Amino acid sequence: MFKQLTIPALAVAVVLSGTAFAQASEELKAAVRPFYEKLLSAPNAKDMPAQAEKVVVEKWVSIPTPRGGKDRAGLVKTLKGFGKAVPDLKWDIQEMLVDGNRVIVRSIATGTPAKPFFGVAPKGNSFKIMTIDIHTVENGKIVKSYHVEDWARAIRQVAGKKK
Repeated sequence: MFKQLTIPALAVAVVLSGTAFAQASEELKAAVRPFYEKLLSAPNAKDMPAQAEKVVVEKWVSIPTPRGGKDRAGLVKTLKGFGKAVPDLKWDIQEMLVDGNRVIVRSIATGTPAKPFFGVAPKGNSFKIMTIDIHTVENGKIVKSYHVEDWARAIRQVAGKKK
């Protein structure tokens, strides 16, 4: 009924499945990386809305919901607003982990507000905060993102407070 695998055949099967997993993992990371490089770190780019179409589905779900709205149009609106307030906004990926079709990203967000930032007048102070995101990817695009940013720390840094 079942064919018994020899140790060498089993080893080959394990290696091949590991290789397939690694390839799938890299494809998922490649689908998510532009979210940081082409969207979050380039909110002022003229082609940012077109880049958003390549990266996230139209009915993208963001949890919590950004100020601009939770779908792709809301993402573009939110990022344009951030780009006006923080023209040098940058998101640097520190680590990416894959679990099934989810990509977990630990990143560092930095910037120097040029306009009021969460109600704080710009004083030339920059911020540097950690962020954690969990993206669900289907057919090469992000369909859902859970995200946590330490905006309270960013506000303190921009206001010039130590903690």
